[in-house]
Amino acid sequence: MNNATIPAADSALISLSAITKTYGQGQAALQALGGIDLSVQQGEFVAIMGPSGSGKSTAMNILGCLDTPTSGAYVFDGMHVEHLTRDQRALLRRNYLGFVFQGFNLLARTSAQENVELPLLYRGETAEARHQMAKAALASVGLNGWEHHTSSELSGGQQQRVAIARAIVTNPKVLLADEPTGNLDSKRGHEIMDLLVSMNRDHGITILMVTHEPDIAAYGKRTVHFVDGVVESDKLNEVT
Repeated sequence: MNNATIPAADSALISLSAITKTYGQGQAALQALGGIDLSVQQGEFVAIMGPSGSGKSTAMNILGCLDTPTSGAYVFDGMHVEHLTRDQRALLRRNYLGFVFQGFNLLARTSAQENVELPLLYRGETAEARHQMAKAALASVGLNGWEHHTSSELSGGQQQRVAIARAIVTNPKVLLADEPTGNLDSKRGHEIMDLLVSMNRDHGITILMVTHEPDIAAYGKRTVHFVDGVVESDKLNEVT
C-alpha cells in the first residue's frame, strides 16, 4: 500500500490553496474550513471522506461553484474561480461540471430521456441534438431501451444510472458525486461504482466523490480525509 502524501502540481486541473469558509459573524461565526490545500489532476478519481461537520460537503460546494470561499484561491483549469461573478460561475458549472447526488433528483413524471435532456435544454441545444445526445448517454450507462420509462418504472440503481447519464451528457471535465450509493443496496451500489470507474478509466472524466463508506472510497485512486475543517490525510489507495 502506498501511503505517500500527494504533492500539489502547477499543472493541476483543480487547485485549492488556503481555502477558508466562515459562516456568520462575531461570536456567532462558524469556521467550516480552516485553510484547505488540495490538488487534483485531470483524469483522477478522488474519494473524500470525513465525519459529519468535517467540512467535506462545504469543500464540495465550493468545488462545484455552489458556494464561494471566504478566503484563499480556487483555480479550475487555469481560471481563478474566486474572482468570477455569479453568472460566470453558473457558466462554469453548466459547461465543465456534472453532478450526481444521493437522492437521484429526477423529475418524477418525466421519462429517463427527458431527464437527461434537461441540462442540454439549458445550454440551448436543438431538439434533435438533445434527443441524440441523451440517447447516447443513456446507452453509455447501460440503459439502452429504457429511454421512455419514468422514474416510478425504474429501480433505484436504474434511477442513479439516469442521474449519471444526465451528469455526463454535457461531456463535463469533472463529475462531482455526493454519496452516489447512499440510497442503494450493496449490490446496486457496487454496480454504480463499477460504472463510475469505467467512466473515469475509459472517458477520462475526473471524479470527486464524497462517501462515508471505506469500501466505496476504495474505488478511487486517492482518498482525502477531512477532520475539523482541514485535510487530515491525502493518500493513494491500494491497487488491487
